Formats: sequence, structure tokens, C-alpha cells
Amino acid sequence: MQLATLQRVALEAAYNAELRPVLNAIVQGLASDPGVALARLWLIGPGDLCGECFFRTECPDQTRCLHLAASDGSSAAKPGERWESIDGAFRRFPIGVRKVGRIAGTGRPDYLTCTGSDKSWLARPEWAEAEGITCFAGEPLVFRGEVLGVLALFCREDLDEEHRAWLRMFAEQAAVAIANARAFEEIEGLRSRLELERDYLRREIRDIREPSGIVGESLALRSALNVVSRVAASDANVLVLGETGTGKELVASAVHEQSGRAGAPLVKVNCAATPTELFESEFFGHVKGAFTGATHDRPGRFEIADGGTIFLDEVGEIPLGLQGKLLRVLQEGQFSRVGEEVERTVDVRVVAATNRDLAEEARHGRFREDLYYRLAVVTVELPPLRERDGDVALLARHFLRDLAARRNALGLSLRPEDIEALEAYSWPGNVRELHNVIERAVLLSSHDRLHLDLAPTTRFQREGLDDGQGGGFDTEPERLARMKRDVLTALEASQGRVSGPGGAAELLGIKPTTLASRMKRLGVTRGYR
Repeated sequence: MQLATLQRVALEAAYNAELRPVLNAIVQGLASDPGVALARLWLIGPGDLCGECFFRTECPDQTRCLHLAASDGSSAAKPGERWESIDGAFRRFPIGVRKVGRIAGTGRPDYLTCTGSDKSWLARPEWAEAEGITCFAGEPLVFRGEVLGVLALFCREDLDEEHRAWLRMFAEQAAVAIANARAFEEIEGLRSRLELERDYLRREIRDIREPSGIVGESLALRSALNVVSRVAASDANVLVLGETGTGKELVASAVHEQSGRAGAPLVKVNCAATPTELFESEFFGHVKGAFTGATHDRPGRFEIADGGTIFLDEVGEIPLGLQGKLLRVLQEGQFSRVGEEVERTVDVRVVAATNRDLAEEARHGRFREDLYYRLAVVTVELPPLRERDGDVALLARHFLRDLAARRNALGLSLRPEDIEALEAYSWPGNVRELHNVIERAVLLSSHDRLHLDLAPTTRFQREGLDDGQGGGFDTEPERLARMKRDVLTALEASQGRVSGPGGAAELLGIKPTTLASRMKRLGVTRGYR
């Protein structure tokens, strides 16, 4: 064996950081020497092939053994034949058994020749004779006192003491290269796992920071949520626009949760459900005796929200007479309770929501223009469900999983025809309507079959929706008359029930409190529950 070969191979192994290339570099480099017929490397590993191992009967405990990890060499008797396979009878060696196993068990090298009469150590004497094998050299691969494996050479030239000493030094360097490669792979494995955990935590954090409960991947939705992410950290007031049922309240929660006010209250006010005469008390509170029924002092929603965020849902329903007082608290942070002259100061961020065009309302004098600009520092426009490509199926499956789990109906699933029907529908009630449809389907399901029925919702879509021609509009009396017809039709279909499954509010795709307020405003107040 040439000493230059050992030096070159040691450098090649040292330059590799992965275990497999290191092992291959060692055996291939050694086998390239003309005096080496076969170079093999075994590493200690757990017992794994005990049932078919060639040495099973000789194995002392069948828990650990030598695994053939790399092999290379070429036949002199059969030119072109190479010994690169790590399968075969000698792919496992019990520790302490046979010459290779003894080297691993003792941690001492072994050198045997074929020139004497004793050739019992050869497993295949005929192979050795045909290939011109003259000696065997085995070196333990030891790193920091631990035997990692065995390096074995079958040579066609005898090795003198100097060559054996060099081979021993090479085995020490090979053990270091193997240990380093293993450590590198372990580090890489840990790094990959940490990256996976990091990505998982980022997704978890993103799920927490993004609007809780908002499901969807459409470009239209993501565009709106991107605005939410950018504005949330500021203290700017936000106006959330969108049709009924698009998730405006969830966006308000997200703005609050991602802001520096997250530790303070998020107070929600449904302006459409607040009677006109109680608006001021609801917003700013009252003192005892301020009006009939005021039996004790009561703080208002702005006072409760001090340091946090107040969400004014359906802000367009606030009476004009109160809008000036609301503007003052937004501009100056000051207000007085009803029946009290004491000025109180609050620090509140406002997130308002509406399905009206407030700019248009302001131009027609139905909403204060200065209040509009105070509320709409940043505007977030939520797309209707019909414009959220691909989100209907995603939302439907999400709602079904949640509702089915709550009602112990986990066998339910949406069929392709169900998805097709859902995606073909225009969803005037948007996400809220879709949730109601899925909930109704779960409630009416039987024998693990989902009963999906869009007819109740479809039947009560508003008359006069845009037919694609454009240019039409309703006067205010016409709008109110149409609204009243819709309410009465839905109440008739629900047999007078306002809320609950199949109630008029569900059929119209609005909240029961919103419907109750609308009924009162329209004069539809008797004979319904």
C-alpha cells in the first residue's frame, strides 16, 4: 500500500461533512490502491436483521452488531467485477464474533496473512486464493475511547510494520471524520427540526394575530387582511366596510388583538340594536335619576373601553343628534354621563363597521361628514363571499368540522355535488349565511348523510338586487318598503319565529338583534316571537 494513498484519502474524508460521502471516500480511496483488493467499513448499530443474519447463532445478545456501511474493490480473477454492495452474508457481524467482530469487541487491530498453513480465519479460502489475497488488516475506528466500527482491508501485498502504523494513524483520522460527519448530520437534523418548529410557531403566531375565525385563502380576502396587519399596530381609527355577514366584527377583534391595546378591553356596541332614546346612555353612561329607570349610576361603553378599543357595529345607525357628541369624544377624549356635568376623559381607539356607503350618506346629510372622516382614518374593505374565489368550499368544510364535532356528528362530509351547489350560489348573506346553511344541514342530517338545502335562503333573497344592468336605485321610502316586505315574508316562512334555527333572522342572513331593531323601526312588532 502506498503511503500517498492514505494521505490523499484522509484529506478527502476530512473535507466531507456528510456521513455517506465520508464513508464512500474512505473505502473508494483505499480500494484505488493497486495493493488493495477489497476495502470495507462496518459501523456499530442496533440489531435489526437478526431473523435473517448469517451469524445469528453466534450472536451473543442480538441487540448491537456491526453494520456494513461501505464497500469497494475489484476482482482480479473476473475483470470488470466490483464489490460495492453492502448486502450479502457479511452485511452484519456480531460484536466479538469472527475476526471483524473481535476487533470491534476488543478495540485492538488485527493483522493476518495467508502465507501460513492456518487459514481457518478465512471465511472463503477459495475466493482469497483466486484473488491473490495475501493478508488481512483490520483497524478499530475509535473516537474519544468509543469504538465506532471497523475498517478492514484484504490486500494483495503484505503490509510491513511501517505501513501498518500508517494504516493505524489513518484509521484514527477516519474515526474523527466519521464522528464529525455524524455530529454535523445530527446538528443538521436538529436545525431542520428547529426550523420546522419555528415555521409551526410562526404559523401559530400568525393564526393568533390574524383575524380569529376568518378562514380563507382568496386574493381578495388576503388583500384586506394585509391592510389589517399593517394598521393594527397604530392607534388610528379604522372603518371596516362590507356587506352583512362578511366578518367585520372578527376584523375588529383582530385590529384590537394586534395592537398595543390588546391587554385592555375590547368593547362591542351594536348600534342597530340600540334604541334611539338609549344611545347616549349606552355610549357615555348615566347617573342615578337621570331618567326614568336610571336606578343607579352606570358607566357607558366608552368609559369601560378606556385604554382599549371600542367597536361600533353598524355605525351608520347612530342618530344624527348623537353624532356630534361622538365626534367630541373622538377628537378630545372627553364626555359626560347623562345627568352629570362632570367631564370625564378616556383614551379609546374606535373601530367602526357598516354595510352602508358612509361617504354617500355624508353627502346627502344623513351622516356627519366630519365624523365620517374621523372614523375613516384607515378603511378596510371586506370582499363579499361571492368575490372570494375558492373560499366557499374552504369555509364550508371548516364550519362542518366545527359544527359536526360539537353535535357529535363526525361522520358527515360534503359531497362534490354539495360543493358545486354552494359555489354556484351568490350568498347575499355572505359568511354568516353560509354558516347558517351548514348548521341547518347538520341539524337536519340523518344516517350520516348531510342534508344540504339552499332553498330556504334562496327563496328570501332581496328583491331588486343588481341584475347586471346597473343604473337603478331605490328612494328611501322604496327601500324601507322593500325591507318591510322581506321581513314580513321571512317571518311568515318561519311561522313567526325571529331567532333560532330556521328563524326569520337566519333566513335573512342577519343577527336576531338586528332584525328586532329593524322590525321596530318598520313597525313590525306584533304577533312574532
